Amino acid sequence: MPAALQAAVVRRDTLNLRIKPGDRGLIDRAALATGKTRTDFVLEAARRAAEDALAKPNERMRRSLQTPAPWD
Repeated sequence: MPAALQAAVVRRDTLNLRIKPGDRGLIDRAALATGKTRTDFVLEAARRAAEDALAKPNERMRRSLQTPAPWD
């Protein structure tokens, strides 16, 4: 495969989940209602939740913001 084409190929990892049938049904219905695949629906929801969790201030972040930078 040419190097230029190799750079365009996106590698994807696998994430396996154990899920209750009712939860899977709910996710499948929601994915269908939004016109997405189950994978795309779950990844989008997980990515959004991860970004929200990391954006929320927590004690460690508060301490970091109150500590003077070493170059100051």
